[in-house]
Amino acid sequence: MSHNHGNSTQENETVSLKQTFLKGLFKENGLLVMVLGMCPSLAVTSSFEGALGMGILVMIVLTATNSTISLIRHLIPNTIRIPVFVLVIATEVTVMQMLVNAFAYDLSVTLGVFISLITVNCIVFGRAEAYASKNKVLNSALDGLGCAIGYGIALIGVGFIREVFGTFSLTFGAKLPLGIDPITIQFLPKEYALSFLINPPGAFLVLGLILAVISAISNHKKQKKIDSKVLEALKKKQELAGGIK
Repeated sequence: MSHNHGNSTQENETVSLKQTFLKGLFKENGLLVMVLGMCPSLAVTSSFEGALGMGILVMIVLTATNSTISLIRHLIPNTIRIPVFVLVIATEVTVMQMLVNAFAYDLSVTLGVFISLITVNCIVFGRAEAYASKNKVLNSALDGLGCAIGYGIALIGVGFIREVFGTFSLTFGAKLPLGIDPITIQFLPKEYALSFLINPPGAFLVLGLILAVISAISNHKKQKKIDSKVLEALKKKQELAGGIK
C-alpha cells in the first residue's frame, strides 16, 4: 500500500513538473497571452535571426535567474528581496552580454542595448517574484525554461513573418555564429516585398494581427463551450418535460 502511495506521489510530481513547463508555452505565454516584454518584441524582430538570437538569450537568462533565485530564496530577507532579484538578474545578464560580445559579435551589434534591457524585462522579473522566490529549484528552472521558450517562439514567429513578407527572403548565418557563410533564400523579387513590415510600424501590425487571430480562436472555443452547455441544458429540460407528461 505504501508502495502504491509512493508511486502515486511520484506521478503527481511528474505531472506537476510537466504542467509547470507547459503553461509558459501556451496558456501563460508572456508575449501572446500576457502581453509582456513588448519592447524587444517590437525592436529586434525585423529579422528572423535577430528574433531567434534574443529568444535564445532570454531562455538562458530566465532559466538561470529562476534557478539562482530559487536556490537562495531562504537566505533573502523579505524586505530587500526586490533589490536582490535585480542584482542577480543584472549580474547574469552582464555575464551573458560579455559572452555574446566575445562569441557572437554580429548578434551583439544587431541586438545592441536590448541585451542589457533583458534585466528589466517584465517576464524575467515577474517569474522571479511570482514563482522562483516561492518554489523549488527544479520547478523554478522548468518554469523559467517554459516561459522563455514560449516567449522565444512568439518572437521567432513575429521575426519570421516580418522578414519573409518584408523582404521576400530569409537569411541564415549572418548574425548567429552558425559556422557557415551567410545564406539568403529569395522567394520573390525584393522590389515587390512589403518593406514597411521591417520598419518599426510593421512590428505593431504583425503582432496586432497575431494577437487578433489568437483572440478570435480563443473566443470561438469559448462560444462553442457555451453553445454546448446551452444545448445540454435544453436537452435535459426537454427530457424532464417529457417525463412529466
